[in-house]
Amino acid sequence: MLDESLLDEPEALARADRRGLLRGAAEAGARVRTAIRHATEAGLTDLKPDGRPRAILIAGPGTAAVCVADLLDGLAGAGCPVVRLAPTGVAPAAGALRWALPGWVGPVDLLLIATPDGTEPGLTLLAEQAYRRGCTVVAVAPARTPLAEGVEGSHGLTVPLATSPYGAYEGVHDGADRDSGSYEARRVEDEAASGAPCTLWALLVPLLVLLDRTGLIAAPVDVLQKVADRLDRVAERCGPAISTYSNPAKTLAAELADALPLIWTEGQSAGAAGRRFAATLAELAGHAALACELPEALPAHGALLAGNPGGGDDTDDFFRDRVDDQAALRARVVLLRDRPVDAGGLSAAPAARELAHGHDVALSELEPESGDELEALAELIAVTDFAAVYLALASGGRS
Repeated sequence: MLDESLLDEPEALARADRRGLLRGAAEAGARVRTAIRHATEAGLTDLKPDGRPRAILIAGPGTAAVCVADLLDGLAGAGCPVVRLAPTGVAPAAGALRWALPGWVGPVDLLLIATPDGTEPGLTLLAEQAYRRGCTVVAVAPARTPLAEGVEGSHGLTVPLATSPYGAYEGVHDGADRDSGSYEARRVEDEAASGAPCTLWALLVPLLVLLDRTGLIAAPVDVLQKVADRLDRVAERCGPAISTYSNPAKTLAAELADALPLIWTEGQSAGAAGRRFAATLAELAGHAALACELPEALPAHGALLAGNPGGGDDTDDFFRDRVDDQAALRARVVLLRDRPVDAGGLSAAPAARELAHGHDVALSELEPESGDELEALAELIAVTDFAAVYLALASGGRS
């Protein structure tokens, strides 16, 4: 159950937020700026590639890496195929995961590695395998980790992960070396394990800078600075001190508390943002959600609108006492669009609203302010990240 009173008590939210998720969401803009600086210092902004790669392969663990691959695939469009290399293994632990290159990968392809950990032996082996095939390797990983050293040893390029300006180990023992690689690795590992929303931007931005230089994606530094500014504005609108009434993230969290969110998206960027929202709700709040793109979402989720997603059935004992029964889980449509309504063009949004209202299903809508595609994408991700964090904190999830 959601404790709605907690949403309007910033001090109580801070006490409940033991993993610093709210701070992580608020730091997204700062992470973008730090990631730009790291990419510049690594020489990405000065690259002059001879041409585009035949294919881009992306490997990395966790929700953030999956989202990075999804976003780059959408942003690259038909310009270049983007292939995510899914890990295998007996457990999700860093030491147990393994990645493998497809047999067709060679010198004309580009391998991107994105990880907030950097201790995965499987990724180091993958970089070595790519080097033997003549495939270019670029990694975003914490500095002085085994992966960073392995990629550099294989003549690849590593961009240090943009970490929080506030140490995750404020109470570290006096004997610990804050400048050591082990300390940095532990700090980033703790942050990554918490599912910090800003981890996505730390991994994504250097890769956007790289692909901008190849001409696959339009993401110049000035546009990325605008993305950081948009993330800062969202943090101001969605911060814990802003009341639920005027806070879109808190409002959305309250609306989804006792519902099965059906996240319907329109637009390539919104599709990736919607899938990330569903994954973040599950990872942070333990809240199931389904994401689907319009117009396919209308027939795919139509039966969920007409029925009871909770699957409750009263035929077992009609006369039993229902006082202690949990309320039935109701579907709620969340419509995400990557452009304002007045932007023009064909849209399935009117049909989506009609279908939801026709089944008496509540509808929430999010759409960004006008601006560049990356700015709009950043706003959708930031608002939904805040919403997932608030739902996790106020419902007693994995906070």
